[in-house]
Amino acid sequence: MSEPLIVVCPHCHAANRVPADRLGAGGTCGKCKSALFAGEPLELDQAAFDIHAARSDLPLVVDFWAPWCGPCRSMAPAFAQAARALEPRYRLAKVNTEVEQSLAARFGIRSIPTIAVFKHGREIARQAGAMDAASLSRWIQSVA
Repeated sequence: MSEPLIVVCPHCHAANRVPADRLGAGGTCGKCKSALFAGEPLELDQAAFDIHAARSDLPLVVDFWAPWCGPCRSMAPAFAQAARALEPRYRLAKVNTEVEQSLAARFGIRSIPTIAVFKHGREIARQAGAMDAASLSRWIQSVA
């Protein structure tokens, strides 16, 4: 059996230990009994972002976006497709910069969409601009 990874529940944000070789089997949260993976991006507020970024062993890929942004809206289906393809090895999430302005300011988000990758609470990569699903998946796998 492989070393366990910490996976944060997308529903109750509890930390769960999951054997790395069993990630593909899905799994349920020990606290709320919900599925740990849904194959879709999470919507994160500041508190949930802080938990997922700091506690999870999975790279957290965040789309900083806004509802009024045309390129953000056009990239949303590609981001969702990437979430389906890359889970359970990566956790993809969205942060609405209109609602979470302090979070966007904290990371110096100047243009949207901006995709940032976090590992153990630290930003490890960033890319501004819309991407198609294939380019997005390739970029994420190359940096995390």
